Parts: sequence; structure tokens; C-alpha cells
Amino acid sequence: MSTYHHGRHEHGQNFLTDPRTIRRVIDLVRETSGPILEIGPGEGALTRPLLALGRPVHAVEIDGRLARKLAKELNGKALITEGDFLAHTIPDHPHVIVGNLPFDRTTAILRRILHAPGWTDAVLLVQWEVARRRAGVGGASMMTAQWSPWFDFTLHGRVPARAFTPSPGVDGGLMAIRRRPDPLVPVRERRRFHAFVHRIYTGPGRGLAQILARNTGLGTTTSAARWLRSRGLAGSDLPKSMTTSAWIDLYRATGTSPPRSRTRGAEGTGR
Repeated sequence: MSTYHHGRHEHGQNFLTDPRTIRRVIDLVRETSGPILEIGPGEGALTRPLLALGRPVHAVEIDGRLARKLAKELNGKALITEGDFLAHTIPDHPHVIVGNLPFDRTTAILRRILHAPGWTDAVLLVQWEVARRRAGVGGASMMTAQWSPWFDFTLHGRVPARAFTPSPGVDGGLMAIRRRPDPLVPVRERRRFHAFVHRIYTGPGRGLAQILARNTGLGTTTSAARWLRSRGLAGSDLPKSMTTSAWIDLYRATGTSPPRSRTRGAEGTGR
């Protein structure tokens, strides 16, 4: 069994060392199928039990020292690639992504994953607040709303900082992302939908009724409030309160025209 080292600050390394959390991750991966792409295997705490599932494992490790060490220890049982996941070519065939993400690079890695084709499921350890926001607990983030027609985000619990070595300054969160087999909005409309959601999240107004009146074809605050009530929402609610079905209904009713020029380039920018 490997001895865990202190992670390198420049790589944001906090190794997962808690056996219970490792089992939770593996149990979630066991419910999926296909080859596994692991982000940042480190000392191999997840890599070894992932191999026990009897599926091909390809791990991408940014720390050359750890990549070489793990490759030597596994002796060909898994493919270990030294490199930055953000620059790694993600395969376009069905596979599962697994990773204990460096907390300071979580948003960039999530954006990279969401834009990538092929993968069917992702099981990820991220910062607790990021996991909550992505799963829509307490309100969805703009990124989650933008991607919800194509992906389902699920929170699977809080992971205490003591589950990592060295311990980070905040707790982690275990989340899963599943690609919808039947997208709720055509993929060809993704940029338009992203820009539409961005316009609502960043548009002027003190509540959804005002925001929708000023930024969609609903026209007036009264008609916007009526539309919101029909979907169980109040005029004073904020965009984070919108459900996936409400976003899609609103997009189909008012957002299928090309986005305004000021929203171009807004795809996938939500935090």
C-alpha cells in the first residue's frame, strides 16, 4: 500500500485517504458501465479499487513524479498519462469520468468536462459549496441552469476535510453528473440556450417578473408574473429558483430567436 505524501501546493493536491469515502465513490461508479477516465489519481487511492471493477482505467496525472510512481506500481494494469487534464484529449466514445478534483481548478475542469463529447457519467469530488450549487441545492448556479437540458446533476453528500491528506480548508462534496440519453433541447441549440440563460441571470430587474419583462418577449411585468405563477414561481423569485422544466418552457416561449449581441460568447460561463 502506498504511503501518502503531502500534496504539492502548485497542483492543489489533497489526497483522498478516507476508506468510507473511497467506497462511496466506487459504489457510484459501479452503477455505471464502460471504460473509466480518472482525473488526478495521485497515489492511486481510487485507481486501485476502480481496477477491481474489471474495467479499463486510464488515469491522467499532472504531477510527473506521482505519474511515474503509480505507473511503476500498477505495472501495466492501468494506463497512466502524465499531463494536465485541461489539455488532455477526452475520448469521444462512451466512458465514465472519475476524479478528486483540485479545488482551485474545479470550475475550469467542470467546464472542460461539460463541453466534452462521449462520456456518459461523471463521479466527482469537488468543494462542498460547488457541489451544492451544481446540484441546485439552495438554488441552481448559472452553469447548472445552462447545462441542465443535457445533464442531470446529483449531490451525494458532504465529505469532511479530514477525509483528505493534507486537509483542505473547506469540506468536499461528492456529486454525479449523468448525460441525458435524450436531450431536452437539441444540441445544435446549445449556444443559443446558454446565451438565453446568461441574459436572464445577468439582466436588470429586482425579481423574475421584472427580469423577464425586460429581457424576454413576455412584454410586461404583469404577463411575466402570470407566466411565473403558472409554474409555481413568484415574481420576486430569482433565476436560481427556476427549475429545468421552467427554463425550457421559457426558452421555447421566448428565447428561440438569436441572442442579443451583448450575450454572445456567454456559453458555459456560469459559476
